[in-house]
Amino acid sequence: VQLQAYGGGLVQAGGSLRLSCAASGRTYSSYDMGWFRQAPGKERKFVAAVNWSGGNTYYADSGKGRFTISRDNAKKMVYLQMSSLKPEDTAVYYCAASPGLRIPARREEYDYWGQGTLVTVSS
Repeated sequence: VQLQAYGGGLVQAGGSLRLSCAASGRTYSSYDMGWFRQAPGKERKFVAAVNWSGGNTYYADSGKGRFTISRDNAKKMVYLQMSSLKPEDTAVYYCAASPGLRIPARREEYDYWGQGTLVTVSS
């Protein structure tokens, strides 16, 4: 599975942004998908995940109520809709694919990673 994240940019605090992740590979629809983010000088952290069917979603506390993850298996796309953005949401956002999540927040469970897209939230 190859992944390419895009849709980042500069947005003011309180604004919204939708990130997209395009996947390639015949087995994409069988993978659980996640979003992580990495702020400058900090570790990469879990943001959200969705299971292969889209029926189950998981969120880090930092994004609950503000972020929504979704997927379109027909288009091989995963999305992260972000609203009420805060300066502390500034980071490079990565999408990732897992053959089967047990603990969505564990980076080790994801086999494939996209290249990242930068989100900058100004105050």
